Amino acid sequence: MTTPLGEKIKAIIQANGPISVTDYFSLCLADPEQGYYRTREPFGSAGDFVTAPEVSQLFGEMIGVFIVHAWQQHGTPTGVRLVEIGPGRGTMMADMLRVIAKLAPPLAESMTVHLVETSERLRDIQKETLASHGDQVSWHESFDEIPPGVSLIAANELFDAIPIRQFVKTATGFRERMVGLDADGELAFGAGAAAIDPDLLPGPVQNVPAGTLFEISPARQSVMLAICERLKAFGGSALAIDYGHLVTGFGDTLQAVRMHEFDPPLAHPGEADLTSHVDFQALAETAVSAGMHLNGALHQGDFLVGLGILDRAAVLGRDRELHTQQIIQTAVDRLAGEGEGRMGELFKVMAVSHPALDLMPFRPVD
Repeated sequence: MTTPLGEKIKAIIQANGPISVTDYFSLCLADPEQGYYRTREPFGSAGDFVTAPEVSQLFGEMIGVFIVHAWQQHGTPTGVRLVEIGPGRGTMMADMLRVIAKLAPPLAESMTVHLVETSERLRDIQKETLASHGDQVSWHESFDEIPPGVSLIAANELFDAIPIRQFVKTATGFRERMVGLDADGELAFGAGAAAIDPDLLPGPVQNVPAGTLFEISPARQSVMLAICERLKAFGGSALAIDYGHLVTGFGDTLQAVRMHEFDPPLAHPGEADLTSHVDFQALAETAVSAGMHLNGALHQGDFLVGLGILDRAAVLGRDRELHTQQIIQTAVDRLAGEGEGRMGELFKVMAVSHPALDLMPFRPVD
């Protein structure tokens, strides 16, 4: 059993030989005819996964609180560019804008909102979600189209959808992991010829068992770099929220999600969402070497609690019937709780700023 995109990928491999994990990842998500983001509605209960803003309005509201705080720390500039990269259905931005209007009317009135979105279908949904904001919101195909100005940037579940390269430990060292065909003509992983610079590996490798994987993502680093260049040019802060790890390490995190279930990554090309865990240490190192101030990185739970999600949930639930209060409590637990299946621990939040300033709830870095 395969998919139309699966057949296309097999034909490419038959003609040209195995392809890298990066190329496979890119084809699965962005193939113009059959890529996942071109053909599917990924978000929500009818889609393949649910993002934090879809769980509860509390998530976007807390991001809005953070944006207002960052604006204040930057000296309350006028004409701010509020930017979201990969805005999903526009839910998070709608929740952010509601809070910004309430807490900081001068910011709400003088800023413009910029959504960076490549999918025309998602853009249409976002336009519906944000229709009440009229001309204040504009859409961009690419990040560098955003007009100059102090920038406050949010990216929720952006980096996990940017392709990675994988390297596998073999008898002759780490070699690039490739997607080829097995004896039955089905897609299968194998090792290619390309090696990795040993300096990129997290520590000594002589005791690392054969078959161990290591992931890097030059594409993620270049997106991070573009964000840093903008902040350096115009000032501002950027917030990245994603599932991943705070420390670089070995391991295979490539995963596919289809209809809310994990799926083998090679099973349904184009019909499953392909992601991998974000290496926040690598992103942080990229930002610092680009001259950014690293505010820090936290578990999502600590970030949301530090910004007041528990107090906000109490206000939302006040004088509501028990059933509504339970829905709110369940959402808070899912967003900020720890343990299996909860976003509070699995997801991490990182902020960078230029010029250097302290941002809550991150602890000042010495």
